[in-house]
Amino acid sequence: MSVAQESIDSPKVAHPWWALSSLLIGLSMIIIDGSVVNVLLPDMVTDIGLTQTDAQWVNSIYSLIFASLLITVGLMSDRFGRRLLFLAGIGVFLLGSLASGTAQDPSFLIASRALQATGAAMMMPSSIAVINVLFTGKQRAAAFGLWGAVFGGAAGLGPLLGGWLAQDFSWRWAFLINIPVGIVAAILVIKTVPESKGKRVSGYDPVGIVMTAAGLALIVFGLIEGQSYGWWVAINSFTLGPLELSEGGLSIVPFAIAAGVFLLLSFGVWERHLIKVGSPTLVDFHLFGIRRYGYGNVVALVVSLGEFGILFVLPLWMQSVHGTDPLTTGVILATLAIGTLVSGGAARHVAALLGPTRVIRLGMGLEVAGIALIGLTLSVDRSPWWLVFALIVYGLGLGFASAQLTNVVLQDIPSVQSGQASAMTSTFRQVGSALGAAILGTVLFGALASGLTNDLAKDSSLSPKQQAALVEQVDKTAGQAIVALEQKPGMERYVAEAKSAYTTAAQITAAVAAGFVASGLAVSFGLPHDANLGRKTRRRVSQ
Repeated sequence: MSVAQESIDSPKVAHPWWALSSLLIGLSMIIIDGSVVNVLLPDMVTDIGLTQTDAQWVNSIYSLIFASLLITVGLMSDRFGRRLLFLAGIGVFLLGSLASGTAQDPSFLIASRALQATGAAMMMPSSIAVINVLFTGKQRAAAFGLWGAVFGGAAGLGPLLGGWLAQDFSWRWAFLINIPVGIVAAILVIKTVPESKGKRVSGYDPVGIVMTAAGLALIVFGLIEGQSYGWWVAINSFTLGPLELSEGGLSIVPFAIAAGVFLLLSFGVWERHLIKVGSPTLVDFHLFGIRRYGYGNVVALVVSLGEFGILFVLPLWMQSVHGTDPLTTGVILATLAIGTLVSGGAARHVAALLGPTRVIRLGMGLEVAGIALIGLTLSVDRSPWWLVFALIVYGLGLGFASAQLTNVVLQDIPSVQSGQASAMTSTFRQVGSALGAAILGTVLFGALASGLTNDLAKDSSLSPKQQAALVEQVDKTAGQAIVALEQKPGMERYVAEAKSAYTTAAQITAAVAAGFVASGLAVSFGLPHDANLGRKTRRRVSQ
């Protein structure tokens, strides 16, 4: 590492904790908006006519765009300045929030969420890189512990805030409230956070940017739209320009997923080609030669598949099956923040006793237990308040895992590469979240439609056409039709079957989510022991 680079990347700041607090205000805003929509979806279904496919897109588009841009903006933050990118990100995020809060149809809302995600992508790697630069030693572990506690706590408090605003005001205020918060965050960042930059980079990799963004988008499209277009045989026609696939033929879904996988594999080949010819790359594959960084990112990806997807399921299930209002739904979900804040705050001290890698495994083990308990607690007859204990256990695990995983992954990364490295870690998290929400949403609605179809088939009082219409009504409204059907006389038997099918589908989805997190726990055993942190690796990468 050259002296010039070191001086660029190591600003002097009298009060780094004030700088951290300013960043965390902005960070909490983008994390809350990643989870706040979960409790708003039922109101959006009623207000602007979201379908279950729209609901999945409103949820997934945020993580998808977030993930697609993180690597690029991580490099930009290293080159142009991390504080500058953070402030620009606040501006873009607030524009997206204003558009989301005034949306009048599903397409505009989805586009507005994409704009929000663009701003969020500019903020996330900048905040992690600044922490990596401003803090060292024990203070660095404490700073990342606080970052993790805020990360998990904000995700838990999002549904509470959204539920309160949706019930007492409007779901739109869950987005519009970002505007004053974002302005305050921007002022504080200007006042307290010094500018910092990373190593000099000369050029970008536009081909790599397009490949990764398009590849991820196609895979998520296939996973979400499988219900609408059919997984193999087309149940609806698809037309895009000259491309036309008719009903009864091959569906667009397998083509989309295959094309997405092909683009991502081609991206790897392309990046290695650029490395050989000495051209700028989007991803520095040398960083993955650091065992802790390589394995840590795989853990982040796999765990994220199941980590937050369950929060997409629970609000829809509670409001459809138990008729809970948005505020009550938000309060129940927010109890996971109790566990998150406790474990996030204690993570540094526990890590001093067990080592940070063991704390990560402890956290993931608690997450698996919490999600499994959620699945076992779901019941048509039992109050959703019984979920509180399971959510607290889940929150404890989330706090331990989130607080230490980022710290461990970046442990051996030179500070001049903090922006790019942290962006890649955040990308793995967001890719996991986007794919997880798509997969778990597909599992939920697929199991719901299948289960309800089978249950209704045993009832001879409805014709096959009436059965199909009822299933479609429940499925397309993400279960919200159950609430309306409950008000109609003579529908008690069918409402009971719909609630039972929804509960079974939610239990299956929880089992899949727990399986993903358990897989991440298994992969974590590939991480080196805490006593073997690699100074040699650090020197090799910095040369």
